[in-house]
Amino acid sequence: MSLPELMSRVVIVGSRAQLEKAVEALYETETLHLIDYTNGSDDGFSIGRPLKGSEEASERLLRIRAAEKELGIKTNRSEIDPVPVKDIRAQISAGKVDEVEKEVFAAADERNSLVQRVSDMEAVHKNLGYLSRLPLDLELYSGYDSIKAFVGTFKADPSEALSKLENAEVFTDSGKKEVPVAAVFIKASDSDKASSMLSDYGYVEIPVPEGSGSPKAMAEAVAAEIAGMRARLEEISKKMAELSERYEAFLAASDEELSIQVEKGGIPLRIATSDYSFVIDGWIPAAQVESAKAELEEKLAGAAYVEFQESRGRNQHESDEAEPRFKTAPSKMKNGNMVSKFEFPTKLVSTPKYNELDPSILMAVFLPFFFGFMVGDAAYALPFIILGLYGIKNAKSKEFRAIGTVLFFGGIWTFIFGFFFFGEMLGMHFVEPRTIDEMTVNWQYLLNIDSYPEWFTSIIPDHGHGIGKLHDVTFLLKVSVYMGVVHLMIAYIIGFYNSLIQHGFRSALHHKGGWIFVLVGLVMVCYTLTELLFYSKPMEGTLLMIVAIGAVILLAGVVLAWPAEKAQVILEMPGIVGNILSYTRLAAIGMSKAGMALAFNYMSIIMIGSGGDIVSYIAGFLIFLIGHLMIWVLAILSAGLHSLRLQFVEAMNKFFVGGGKDYEPLMVKRKNTKVVETEV
Repeated sequence: MSLPELMSRVVIVGSRAQLEKAVEALYETETLHLIDYTNGSDDGFSIGRPLKGSEEASERLLRIRAAEKELGIKTNRSEIDPVPVKDIRAQISAGKVDEVEKEVFAAADERNSLVQRVSDMEAVHKNLGYLSRLPLDLELYSGYDSIKAFVGTFKADPSEALSKLENAEVFTDSGKKEVPVAAVFIKASDSDKASSMLSDYGYVEIPVPEGSGSPKAMAEAVAAEIAGMRARLEEISKKMAELSERYEAFLAASDEELSIQVEKGGIPLRIATSDYSFVIDGWIPAAQVESAKAELEEKLAGAAYVEFQESRGRNQHESDEAEPRFKTAPSKMKNGNMVSKFEFPTKLVSTPKYNELDPSILMAVFLPFFFGFMVGDAAYALPFIILGLYGIKNAKSKEFRAIGTVLFFGGIWTFIFGFFFFGEMLGMHFVEPRTIDEMTVNWQYLLNIDSYPEWFTSIIPDHGHGIGKLHDVTFLLKVSVYMGVVHLMIAYIIGFYNSLIQHGFRSALHHKGGWIFVLVGLVMVCYTLTELLFYSKPMEGTLLMIVAIGAVILLAGVVLAWPAEKAQVILEMPGIVGNILSYTRLAAIGMSKAGMALAFNYMSIIMIGSGGDIVSYIAGFLIFLIGHLMIWVLAILSAGLHSLRLQFVEAMNKFFVGGGKDYEPLMVKRKNTKVVETEV
């Protein structure tokens, strides 16, 4: 459990003519978290204008990304070989962006044009298909002065209704399996009346293409034309694939290099400038201030002056008294390699504030611990560990790496609890006898083992029998509650420490210290009530002492918390009891998994042992396999979600505020380009 790194604020002042050199130096140093300047903060200063060349780089970047989109190139692919920075800069300067853009968009324009033409011609071909069902040539549908033609599809044959109109001529084809098609010729003066009648029959107009002769013949010609365009489209697609392969590395490298140039060029829009000077404010980790200052002064070579301003402490009043743009120091979380893998779940809630403890280590300890306790099966642990390790090694996104991390460490705890605590695998204990229709169902019986070695039974509780999830329910519920008490106590202690460093001892005592006493007092009182109600023990001796001491501690907690919380300290007591009882889900999830496993084991073993025919064997095996696979998947969902819930809802809201700002120093991140030694 640690606070984010201590931060110091520095200011860099220099001549405006040296701004570009200063920006390059800051990116090379890779330590300064830039503080954005607010217009009007200082007389004579305002935000600057982009560096020279950044507008051109931005325009090129847009064109590059448009070409990448047309070719379907993804710049985050690991298979792309990085290009030397010197080479890509030379190619961009030589105008290769224009050359590639011209070639790519020429092919893309032709492709897009063909796609549109194919779409249009397919619509024409479909309409000609409808018209082919009528006994009329194309030239007969138009060219009349006093006659109006309605050609289209209908929900039902309109012939009978149209017969009421004078001089109406109807041609229809209403195949039983097809949409009815009709051509209606009517006097132009009756067109409005006919249109109203046709709408009642679901009339949808069919555009008649220009031309003469049979619609069927024209449909065949259109089909041949479509086939020709599709062949050309296939050629264009192959050409686009060739262009993608040829220019993939160049476009990815250009995208990265131009993005860097645009980012650097936009720095003046985030800092204070005057007609002749610039001022850059930023945060640097306190431990790196001297080395960073020396490195910057060396790189700037007198072009700018670097001055240390302050080291921001953890007390909240330091932030409150600072100027608005200097109030929030960034949080640089300082966790080891193992705990850093759990920073992502923490940031699902929020980034820790600069002056509060980072809960990632709490997440790293309890999240897989709770997961393992809920699943608790030696067989289920192995695929968890394998999948988790694969995710940690190969996952590209933070989300899947975080899932892999939880599965890996959760799998380790699952094995520890499953083997050394519950003594079970695939829902069956190694030793403990269970009877199902007079059959003993445990691994000792199934594997026909007379007895296990003494060392084996000695490492599992109760002489190798283990803790039964469906038999030792009371014990498991108590263990779950005790885990909850410990977890919540740690949360309140962290909250006390956060309040202590932010506001001092007095405030911490009233805002968090009182709750610690309340929690302890409630636990002691509730323990006594449980013994009285469920075990009918008399209120005397040890129980009387416990409830008396608990009541005193509870009262002390109320007195301590009252100045800050008022009546809320009393109203919240049932909520704390509810928080503690929420941890009984640790036992409940394990019990539900064990019950499902017992049911599937029962069905599969009964089927395999009942008849002896091949169908029974196959059915029993499938029930066993599919059943345990389903339990395994549900274990990921239920144990994973409930473990997170206990972290986020029950514990972290007791101390975690969040709302911090991530430490993001100015630095160049290259993946598709590389700096070779000769360029340094």
